[in-house]
Amino acid sequence: MGQMTFNLAPQRRIWTVSQITARIRTLLEREFQAIWVEGEISNFREAQSGHLYFTLKDETAQIRCVCFRNQARLLKFRPEDGLHVTVRGSLSVYDQRGEYQIYVDHIEPVGLGALQLAFEQLKARLEAEGLFAEERKRPLPVLPGRIGLVTSPAGAAVSDVLRILLRRFPNVRVTIYPVKVQGEGAAADIVEAIRYFNRARAADVLILTRGGGSLEDLWAFNEEAVARAIAASEIPTISAVGHETDFTIADFVADVRAPTPSAAAEIVVRTRQEFDTHLRHVERQLFDGIRMRLLRARDDLRELATSEAFRRPVELLRQHRQAVDEQTALLAELLGDRLDRARQRVAVAGARLAAFDLRAKLAALQERLSHRAGDLAARIERLLTAKRRRLESLMLKLDERSPLRVLERGYAVVYDAAGNVVRSTEGVAIGDELAIQLARGRLGVEVKGKEK
Repeated sequence: MGQMTFNLAPQRRIWTVSQITARIRTLLEREFQAIWVEGEISNFREAQSGHLYFTLKDETAQIRCVCFRNQARLLKFRPEDGLHVTVRGSLSVYDQRGEYQIYVDHIEPVGLGALQLAFEQLKARLEAEGLFAEERKRPLPVLPGRIGLVTSPAGAAVSDVLRILLRRFPNVRVTIYPVKVQGEGAAADIVEAIRYFNRARAADVLILTRGGGSLEDLWAFNEEAVARAIAASEIPTISAVGHETDFTIADFVADVRAPTPSAAAEIVVRTRQEFDTHLRHVERQLFDGIRMRLLRARDDLRELATSEAFRRPVELLRQHRQAVDEQTALLAELLGDRLDRARQRVAVAGARLAAFDLRAKLAALQERLSHRAGDLAARIERLLTAKRRRLESLMLKLDERSPLRVLERGYAVVYDAAGNVVRSTEGVAIGDELAIQLARGRLGVEVKGKEK
C-alpha cells in the first residue's frame, strides 16, 4: 500500500478590502444604533446639497459625523464650530475612505436649549445686518384712520385690543387678518398677512399680537421670515407678543415694541390723544396771538389818530402829488438824454459799417489764396521732380552694381547644401550636392571630382 500524507498547516482565508469593510459596517450598525454621543463640534461645513459635515471631539479622540438635509432642516439652531452638543444617530462606515462615522438624525446643544440657542444666533445675525438699528425705525402715524391687526381671532389678545381701541378711538377702522400664532404654518401665515396689508395699502399701522406662552408657543414670532417681512414692511409695525417679560425677534425688528396686547392699543390711542392735546395747545396759542395783535393794532390806531399827519391828510396828499410830478419830470429828462446818446452811437456804428466794404475784403482774400495756392503747387512740382531724378540716379547705380550684371557675362555663383557660397574646393567633398546660380535659373549638381 502507498504511504498517505496529511497537510496539517491551517488554510488561510483572504479577505478583499470591500469584504472586510462590509463586515465591519455590519458589526457597527448592529451594535451601535440610536446612540447618543456628546462632544464639541469642529470642522463644520455645509454642502450645497444641504447636508452637514462636522467632527465631534473631546480631549483625546474625535469622530466624523454626517447630518443629511432631511434631518438638518428640522434643526431649530445652526451648528457651528466650538458648540458643545449631544447628537443622536447610528454608527456606520464610509466605504470609500474606510472611516467609521455617525449618521446624525438629531442634535441638541448642551446646557442651552435648542430654541434658545436658535434665538440667540438669529438675533446676533440680524443685529449685525442692522435690522434692529434705531435709525431705520419709522414713527407711528399721528392719526391712523386704519389699523391692521394680525392675530388669532380666537385668542384673548384680539378682544383686549379691540376693547381699548373702540372705547377711546370709536371712529377708527380695524381690519383683522386671522392667522395661526403658534405651531406649523404660523410663521407663513404672519408673513402673508404683513405682505397683504402692504400690497393692498389697507392700513396706516400694523399690530402683531398674541397672548403669553412658552418659548415654543411664541416661536413663530422668532422665525427669520417673519423678521424680514417686518423689516421690509412700508407700514409702521407694533409688536405686542406675550407678556411684558417675553421678548421675540419680532420685538427687536418692529418699529415699536409693546409689552402686552393692551399696551399696543394704548400706544395707538396715545398718538391720537397727543394729537388732540397738540390741537388744543395750538388753538390756545392762536387765540393768544390774535388777541395780542388786536391790542397792538388798537394802540397803533390811537397813536395815528393823535398824530399831526393824521389831522392834515389833504395837505400831506398834495405834497405827495407834487413830489410825484417832480420825480416824473426828472425821469423823463433822464430818459431823453439816454435816448439821444443811444441814437448817436447807432449813427456812428452805421457810418463805420458803411465804410467797411466786405466784398472788397473777400475779393482780396480770394486773390491772395489763389496766388498762394499756385505757389504751393509749383513748389510741390519742383520737389517731386527733384525726388524723381534722385530716384532714377540711385536705380542706375544699383543696376550697375548688381551681381546679376556679372552673371549676365557668363559667371555663376555656387552654393553648398547649407546655402553658403563656395569659394574654394577645400570645403567641398566628392558626392556633395551643390547649387549653381546662373543669370537666369539655378542648377543642382553633384561633385564628381575636384582639383586644387
